[in-house]
Amino acid sequence: MDDLEPIDIPGDKTLLLVDDDETFLKRLARAMEKRGFEVDTADSVAAGRAKATHRPPAYAIVDLRLSDGNGLDVVETIRAKREDAKVVVLTGYGAIATAVAAVKIGATDYLSKPADANEIMAALLSRSDDLPPPSENPMSADRVRWEHIQRIYEQCDRNVSETARRLSMHRRTLQRILAKRSPR
Repeated sequence: MDDLEPIDIPGDKTLLLVDDDETFLKRLARAMEKRGFEVDTADSVAAGRAKATHRPPAYAIVDLRLSDGNGLDVVETIRAKREDAKVVVLTGYGAIATAVAAVKIGATDYLSKPADANEIMAALLSRSDDLPPPSENPMSADRVRWEHIQRIYEQCDRNVSETARRLSMHRRTLQRILAKRSPR
């Protein structure tokens, strides 16, 4: 995460970070504190919902896939408690369907990991009619494809035949893809 001078954040500066990756959570919390937010963290859906219910934040950054469920449940809780909250959903498995679901529930923005603190800050503080600038280093098409295949493979409990069937791909082709390193 990049270091930056604190920014004058209008009004309530409370920020809830919900992510089950402990290292990422600590680094992002530190970076957002340096930018002027009052940060609270949670590492699960249950903890995120409890904190959002007890002290609804003005801003939130929620990972989509958490160890105990879906981060959209936390977004719903935040929206129920505080309609004016700005919520950014982060995910390593970006898909149009999940982006639409997140926005329908009330997320302000949807970013793919890896996102740096500057991108997240811009998403949190942008007005709803602003379009965010394009990412400086987006994932390549090959990397997006590889991430999608890995996600389906994990969802199928690492069963190559079932993964190949769901992806409408020959099993040997899938095995060759899985044997290679991830593209950049």
